[in-house]
Amino acid sequence: MLSRTADHLFWMSRYTERAENTARMLDVNYQSALLPQSPEVALLGWQGLLSISELLPRYTQAHGEVTPAKVLNFMVKDPANPSSIVACLQAARENARAVRGALNTEAWEIQNQTWLEVNRLIQDGALESDPARFFEWVKFRSHLSRGVTVGTMLQDEALHFMRLGTFLERADNTARLLDVKFHAVQTDYFGAALAQDQDYDFYHWSAVLLSVSGFETYRKVYRDVITPERVAELLILRADMPRSLHACMKEVMGNLDMLSGTRSAETQRHAGRLLAHLKFAHIDEILTNGLHAYLTQFLERVNDLGGRISRDFLLPSTA
Repeated sequence: MLSRTADHLFWMSRYTERAENTARMLDVNYQSALLPQSPEVALLGWQGLLSISELLPRYTQAHGEVTPAKVLNFMVKDPANPSSIVACLQAARENARAVRGALNTEAWEIQNQTWLEVNRLIQDGALESDPARFFEWVKFRSHLSRGVTVGTMLQDEALHFMRLGTFLERADNTARLLDVKFHAVQTDYFGAALAQDQDYDFYHWSAVLLSVSGFETYRKVYRDVITPERVAELLILRADMPRSLHACMKEVMGNLDMLSGTRSAETQRHAGRLLAHLKFAHIDEILTNGLHAYLTQFLERVNDLGGRISRDFLLPSTA
């Protein structure tokens, strides 16, 4: 497969997954903001959402004060934000159009129809009238795109590059989400009273689980109260949790194996080491050594892996 074709397929999937992840975080934050809470706690939630995507400086420069309405507009449809939902869906569609011949009809039509439909929804004011319904629509279109590609496309290199993009993006998002949400609880900004507020603690971690469709999974696995340690274990080490770091890296490794060649041996080794750390780690060790340090290192290694994949498969060979 030509490297430029692989590159378009890889990024088409990453942008689709990024749009879904953004919709998930916005939806949970919007729903959480409706609960009784102080203005300071509500503000922390919206600031944390921007921090997850490293967009707080860009937002502050363009819009100043953090408010729910401005954040929703910035994260959904602001043309100055390349990570907004609309920008991601546009980028996914443009990447799909560039390699129309590598996709079957169903996979292309999903991307094209999603782009056309999101523009209609934005113009009709769907975000303002019912944000939760709009976010559900974004998530549904991502599920549909993923299901159509897996269910109808030939399981060849094209599909493997698409899956690589999906799970690298998902691993990156889950790690960022955990890092920011744990920091929000551990910070001294609001004093010890907030850290000891059991109601806040429950809703905070419930929101984290809901944002990754993990609330019911947590109840099924642990059958007990929600604790930060178990949330971290579920989203980092559980291989049977679809959005955990372990599950994502297992998918990345499997698809890399299907694409393996002489140029990619070192990249596979790096991916294998990262997967092995997740497979044999224990949550107590991670928390003892510092969750922030662990997640920071994971993000660095995932970004390095993405760069290696790009050099091995997505850039033209200079040989």
